[in-house]
Amino acid sequence: MKINVTEIRVGMILEYKDDLWEVLKTNHVKPGKGGAFAQVEMKNLIKNTKLNERFRSSETVEKASIEELKYNFLYSDEKDFYFMNPTTFEQINLSKDMIGDKGKMLTENLEVTINFHNENPLSILLPNQLKCKIETTDAALKGQTVSSSYKPAILENGLNIQVPPFIENGDIVIVDTRTMEYIKKI
Repeated sequence: MKINVTEIRVGMILEYKDDLWEVLKTNHVKPGKGGAFAQVEMKNLIKNTKLNERFRSSETVEKASIEELKYNFLYSDEKDFYFMNPTTFEQINLSKDMIGDKGKMLTENLEVTINFHNENPLSILLPNQLKCKIETTDAALKGQTVSSSYKPAILENGLNIQVPPFIENGDIVIVDTRTMEYIKKI
């Protein structure tokens, strides 16, 4: 399906140069002189390469026809993650290379969306927000300004994030899975 360049959003999958590309970043620019354009950073889903492309706002791009199916995470081994369709009980496995750092956020029975193109799994979408437990974090330093006083913390799944100074070891927080940023304490 053809879409206008101004409709490109982060997470979309595009068919471009005979390949499938996931949009990582997009920046729509209207300079004072000349026509508007979109600067788009994309990742190739097959070759795992990145591409920065500039499109004029009058151009169109091909949005890939993607089938999104809900799956529950079951378990992982040394090289794969295993998922089950909750309605058909069909199980599939995806390689750790395909999932990347998102695999650290997976917990048992977590419902995820898996994108398929021509019945081949392409990518995985986590829920936008997940609860995580703080494993360790530094003590807050007195006298820091409130506006920029974030400190490093390690979640129980091993990911590093920045949290406000009032967060302590053992606290449960909500993390945005798209940006891996702290949202709030529970």
